[in-house]
Amino acid sequence: MSRSSFLFTSESVSEGHPDKVADRISDTVVDLFLSRDPYARVACETLTTTNLVVLAGEIRGEGIWNALQDSWEPGIEAEIEAAVRAAVKDIGYEQSGFHWETFEFINRLHGQSANIAVGVDAAGNKDEGAGDQGIMFGYASNETPELMPATLQYSHNILKRLAEVRHGGETRLEPDAKSQVTIQYEDGVPVRATSIVLSTQHAKGLSQAEVAAIVKPHILDVLPAGFTDENTVWHINPTGIFEIGGPDGDSGLTGRKIIVDTYGGAAPHGGGAFSGKDPTKVDRSAAYACRYLAKNIVAAGLADRCTIQISYAIGVAKPQSIHVDLHGTGKGAITEAVLEANILGLIGGATPRAIREHLGLNKPIYARTAAYGHFGRAPDAEGGFSWEKTDLVDQLKALV
Repeated sequence: MSRSSFLFTSESVSEGHPDKVADRISDTVVDLFLSRDPYARVACETLTTTNLVVLAGEIRGEGIWNALQDSWEPGIEAEIEAAVRAAVKDIGYEQSGFHWETFEFINRLHGQSANIAVGVDAAGNKDEGAGDQGIMFGYASNETPELMPATLQYSHNILKRLAEVRHGGETRLEPDAKSQVTIQYEDGVPVRATSIVLSTQHAKGLSQAEVAAIVKPHILDVLPAGFTDENTVWHINPTGIFEIGGPDGDSGLTGRKIIVDTYGGAAPHGGGAFSGKDPTKVDRSAAYACRYLAKNIVAAGLADRCTIQISYAIGVAKPQSIHVDLHGTGKGAITEAVLEANILGLIGGATPRAIREHLGLNKPIYARTAAYGHFGRAPDAEGGFSWEKTDLVDQLKALV
């Protein structure tokens, strides 16, 4: 039996963290290509360091890559560079060590391997197959309104608020930041923050106390009332100074913050990153589908917590397995076995094509996911975060 009273911690990183800069660039490339061809294939990795951005990976798509000539279509290379620079500008990097206008840009994207394409593409009686083998997980918990782990949701909320303050004109804060929240749980319920850690890049000359005075009111504003008390331990810029940050302070790579992107360690992770991948890659699309199903199960009141695992074989459309765990919190007559027998049918069997079509994933909706988590976000009018909808609740209740 799992413990009901304990401490748990999750962290988040800001849009200006070097790894998140890389994620944002990779997803900007995905969006650019999907805007040209909704069925484009993209696997874009990004490296960032002092005044340098490098793209690598494999792509395919109408109006993007000429497979016969093994070359870019006219004009697309300039569009890629312009989109990447615009993304970095939007984050806010105009520093001597990393400036959106002056960093060196190297594009090493190239055509997708024909060996991969033949396994993924639909042909004859063969449906579109999974882009790779692997295991994907989804999770939901009723401990926050977003049905997310409180430790991670509050860590995200802190950094989102500080980014809003910075973009709103607070010039003393710079883009790179990390947060960490430790919460005391009693009887499985989050009751108080025992520790809050915040490290933020800042303008030159600010003292640790001055940074704390800027950020602490904003942190308190996004936490539930009474969630901190006189015993809460605060560490704000614990090293004392954080003037050099972003890719100038540390290199960044796409896909290095997979726990931040998902559930903050409160649930398993299959190991595959999301950013830079088009929705034929089940690392991304099937993980979104697992979250969608788990969230709807909790939203339907069938359980307080739910973890779902799906597995795939490369080139094969049908999932190899489905596993549901309600962590002993199932309500009424519902069982994991009943859910395992029925939930994939709610999304067309969870084939890669069915997931894409059910969630509307062939759209340029991915750059917005690159920071502050892929889950626990509100669905938007353009189709972003469609996997956060709770439109399966009635069908799930009918299973009881």
